[in-house]
Amino acid sequence: MPELELTAGAVEYEDTGGAGPVIVLTHGLIMDGSLWRNVVAELRADFRCVVPTLPLGAHRKPMRAEADLSMAGIAALLGELLERLDLQGVTLAMNDWGGPQLLIGGPQDARVARIALIACEAFDNVPPRGAARMLPYLARVPGGLNGALLPFRLNALRRLPMTFGHLSKRPVPREVMDRWFEPVREQPAVLRDLRKYVLSSADGRRALTAASQSLSGFERPALVAWASEDKLMPREHGPRLAALLPRGELIEIADSYTLIPEDQPARLSAALRGLMRR
Repeated sequence: MPELELTAGAVEYEDTGGAGPVIVLTHGLIMDGSLWRNVVAELRADFRCVVPTLPLGAHRKPMRAEADLSMAGIAALLGELLERLDLQGVTLAMNDWGGPQLLIGGPQDARVARIALIACEAFDNVPPRGAARMLPYLARVPGGLNGALLPFRLNALRRLPMTFGHLSKRPVPREVMDRWFEPVREQPAVLRDLRKYVLSSADGRRALTAASQSLSGFERPALVAWASEDKLMPREHGPRLAALLPRGELIEIADSYTLIPEDQPARLSAALRGLMRR
């Protein structure tokens, strides 16, 4: 997998290449770009899909010790990747983690032609509802964050509501989740990176709340895709985001929790194709 040496450290990414319009797809906490594997399989024939693995706990290359790994810092790192790859006319799609919203109105805004907010953090929902709300408190206790990750070592415990059960309605394949959790289990420096991000949650909440003002000025095509059975992202946030965006279109996707790329990749791919035609 190619990687870019950026200000905070090396970031790996998948790039399907080709001359088609560019879609940049981002993931959430303790996941990597493989979250999008089924959507990429649907789209790669017609679009250039760029899928970075951001330093949110599933990255295999630890960041520099001094790196800013707040939500704003990681969003800036994503912007740096867009700049280094010289990506133009980007469709920026996010799921679960809401940080890419911070790029709107910023230095890399001109590179973004469309945005897709897909069952993601918005407004003050940082960390999102559910067990993740406890992470900033656990991260302040010596060994607390490491203890919170212990159940993920056992496949049988990964579907509990307090672990991953409320993120996807259908089980994520074992080998995919093994890949997601191996770096943070095996590399102390990756756990350090995750802890830095989790401890900055209050800053992320303030930054994301402020970012909603920039969304109201985004006059390019926008998709808001929300899961009808979401347990973590408030259902009212979907219509609220769509109303903020001057050209926002709201699509509700049934039979799915937050991770729509896992639960309903074909429906999501069709929605993204519709966005690309706008």
